[in-house]
Amino acid sequence: MLEKYYPSEYAGSAYDIDYRRLYESGIRGIIFDVDNTLVHHGDDATPEAVQLFRDVHAIGFKTVLLTNNDEERVTRFNADIGTQYVCDAEKPAPEGYEKAIALLGVQKNEALVIGDQMFVDIIGANRCGIRSILVHYIEVPGEKWLGFRRYIEMLILLFFRISRRNISGLSDNRERNT
Repeated sequence: MLEKYYPSEYAGSAYDIDYRRLYESGIRGIIFDVDNTLVHHGDDATPEAVQLFRDVHAIGFKTVLLTNNDEERVTRFNADIGTQYVCDAEKPAPEGYEKAIALLGVQKNEALVIGDQMFVDIIGANRCGIRSILVHYIEVPGEKWLGFRRYIEMLILLFFRISRRNISGLSDNRERNT
């Protein structure tokens, strides 16, 4: 039941991901969420975000931003990055994801979604059959109330981690017993 919310992987940050490993595994296109995935909500691209896109493009990835933000916000963020984008995407509806795949010019099995929200980024990717990495949202120093959804996400993430541990534990036991 909770599996529809589970990402393919989890990472502490979009900046902690081993992009070379992803490329070697056959990923060729990355669909990035913007707010709280790459920068704090509403912020322009940081030097770190600009460098990330330079690095992933140098590896050989095609990229696209997929966001529920309006074009003014996306254009401002994208000024120093210069990648393709889909704004007003109405995530988690599949149409935005399908449009992003078309812009990338890759097959779904060659694409990856990176985002910070289970109920938006990850469930949308899962509905479309695209692999995903859930990243920990960018926190605001001193922020105490995260919003109800974030607490639910933490609980689901706990179940995700337990299920992954149990799967690997079963594999280990089976291998020992054969």
